[in-house]
Amino acid sequence: MSSVQVAGRHTSARAREALFAYLLLLPALAVFAVFVFYPFAENFKLALYENPPFPGLPSHYVGLHQVSHVLTSTAFSQSLVSTIFFVLMVVPIGLFAGLALAVAAHRRLRGIAVYRLIFSSSIVSSIAVAAVIFGTLMDPVVGLLPWLGINPHPALLENPTWALPAIAVISIWQFLGLSFIIMSAGLQSVPDEILEAAAIDGASAWTRFWRVTVPLLSPTLFFALVVGSIFAFQSFGAIDILIGPQNAAFEHVNVLIYYIYQALQVQSDPGLAAVLSIVLFLITLTLTAAQLRFLERRVTYAR
Repeated sequence: MSSVQVAGRHTSARAREALFAYLLLLPALAVFAVFVFYPFAENFKLALYENPPFPGLPSHYVGLHQVSHVLTSTAFSQSLVSTIFFVLMVVPIGLFAGLALAVAAHRRLRGIAVYRLIFSSSIVSSIAVAAVIFGTLMDPVVGLLPWLGINPHPALLENPTWALPAIAVISIWQFLGLSFIIMSAGLQSVPDEILEAAAIDGASAWTRFWRVTVPLLSPTLFFALVVGSIFAFQSFGAIDILIGPQNAAFEHVNVLIYYIYQALQVQSDPGLAAVLSIVLFLITLTLTAAQLRFLERRVTYAR
């Protein structure tokens, strides 16, 4: 058999394997095309059509006028600022708190598995349950603050200054379980021999943690940072349950994801929601690309 015939058979086999692989992927690609790719592409079309102020009338094409109108509005700028502050509160605190709990639980102590279960339990709780629990704790009459002798006026969730941090506390608590699990998995992959060698060389516990553990955890920290950022940008359930548009502090907690929800459910303006969705997508994409471009350089993948 000639080499040409052998090469032809290998090429034919690879083609059949590729065709079989695409056939297996076809159902998943069809689901993504219907529920992800098509709605995503439709957003760019809806962003060019403006809805009339009165319901029942057809939308009309306005081109990029609606995009510029939304991006220059006061409501959008306030929502963008609230979103940025919210992410800056949730992600760093959630990461460092998860790392601290993972380090505390990464010990060979009797009964430590119970604490690991407690620390990771927030990941299985729904946002509705978390909002009700924290809403009760922050209640100005029966909550935790009056019991401690603190009586903020106006109430914490109605205060324009403290409403957003209060909502951020709920998101931090919910993200804490995932952060703890990710950090615990990363700590378990750190070789004990390296830490023992550093201890023999006279390195203190803090030096071992900062100079050895953290660099080896950099892939885990980087992954948690990307996941936490996306999680923070998509948090809005607690705002809907505890704040709502009637609250005096609503404009200070109206993050972009909730602004999109309001544009669809309250204002019935799919064009506005489409513009905001595209902006949120571009912000998330830009932030993730920047993290991959600049922060991944400091990631140490070697063990």
